[in-house]
Amino acid sequence: MDKKLHIVTTGRQSAGELSRILGAIHPYIDAIHVREKERTSREIYYIVNRLTDQGVPSSKIIINDRADIALATKVSGVHLGHQSLPAAVMKRRFPSLCAGASVHSVDEALFAQGQGVDYLLFGHVFSTGSKPGLPPKGLCQLERAVSAVETPVIAIGGVKPENMKETLETGVEGVAVMSGVLEAADPVAAVQSYGQYLNKVV
Repeated sequence: MDKKLHIVTTGRQSAGELSRILGAIHPYIDAIHVREKERTSREIYYIVNRLTDQGVPSSKIIINDRADIALATKVSGVHLGHQSLPAAVMKRRFPSLCAGASVHSVDEALFAQGQGVDYLLFGHVFSTGSKPGLPPKGLCQLERAVSAVETPVIAIGGVKPENMKETLETGVEGVAVMSGVLEAADPVAAVQSYGQYLNKVV
């Protein structure tokens, strides 16, 4: 089975820049997480509409934390963090939405699985500029989490083409990337370099 490639927005790009880049790279990826913590609901709604105007399928779009925006824009799902509604509540109240959760340990992965989430985002696996001063979890912790749960696990945090092979060997369903693609000089070339390890040919 082909592995999955998720792209997570950085919160540092304009709606226009995001829509331009994601409109170009969406054929090579499986999911787009709109993670814009500093933006208003109206702004996030506008971003999602810009993406769909650029041809990005709504089925590939996941909104971080905001079930209301996910429902209003008819995208595929919502991603939950520690500040979000409990996953069990989200799944019960909004059964039409796919729901994922960020986890950082085996215990958190097991708890989230018990809440009924559809996938887990585990990290950060490697050192990354988005988590300065925080030690990475590493491949051993990632592999332990993958082995402990039946829910699909996506690795995030410092994943690059040069460490893709060992990351995928842990048994993850795929990887999630932020600046490595969205802030690359050539996002299409960058996403294709990941895709070489994921059996993605477009």
